[in-house]
Amino acid sequence: MRKLIINITLALPLLLLISCSTVAVTGRKQLLLVSDEEVLSLSQQSFSEYMKTAKPSTNKTKTEMVKRVGRNIANSVEAYLKSEGRTNDIKGFAWEFHLVQDKTANAFCMPGGKIVVNEGILAYATTEDELAIVLGHEIAHAVAKHSAERISQQMLVKYGGAVLDGALNMKSPLTRTLAQSVYGLGAQYGVMLPYSRSNETEADHLGLIFATMAGYNPNAAVSFWKRMSVGGQSTPEFFSTHPSDVTRIRNLEKLISNLDQEKIKSKAPANEKKQRSFSFEYE
Repeated sequence: MRKLIINITLALPLLLLISCSTVAVTGRKQLLLVSDEEVLSLSQQSFSEYMKTAKPSTNKTKTEMVKRVGRNIANSVEAYLKSEGRTNDIKGFAWEFHLVQDKTANAFCMPGGKIVVNEGILAYATTEDELAIVLGHEIAHAVAKHSAERISQQMLVKYGGAVLDGALNMKSPLTRTLAQSVYGLGAQYGVMLPYSRSNETEADHLGLIFATMAGYNPNAAVSFWKRMSVGGQSTPEFFSTHPSDVTRIRNLEKLISNLDQEKIKSKAPANEKKQRSFSFEYE
């Protein structure tokens, strides 16, 4: 037993050191115990299962809008990451933006850039700027690798310190085992377990920046959430475990104020979106 404790004590710092990463823009340190390849493989499997039963929207105009806004943001994010030497953050990504026939106000993102928007959320995201807030948030989850972070957290909880000294050699089987609970294969078709509130707040922050980088108005985040709140819409799955609407709006207003102070503003009309260059400073 004493030898096991010593092994765990020695292995944990090594594991944390090897698996430590930082989130683009915010610089937050995160622990990732699974490789990008493992996560992307699981993501593709789950996404394929979901699309077998999903019904693509027949509204060509709205479908094209989702794809256009999503691609605008993705292009801006890719250009920014490239300029910062962080192209590995989206290595292996293949951005896809889908609008599906579902009346619930929901959207979700799979690792690797697979993003699905339900038609129902367009009743609340009534402009391209507001849609950009939704898509920016989802793109932020992918870029920040929140899904891999959740898997890593589940690994630590499920397997504990006793196997940390061998975790690096066991990642693949551990990941496969956890995939059933983290990805919810089957009934949930790959929709991730709720992100933590810290992940959601970070996605809000990054989402605002990403939307603004692409030329969209970050103030649309406030109008979108006020409409969601007034409309009596229950908290959708992709925002589950988030702060309440009131708290979220207050946080967004503060974030937008900070963006204004950093002169990260968008004034381009919806039909003249263009990529802009910004410098980011954080406390």
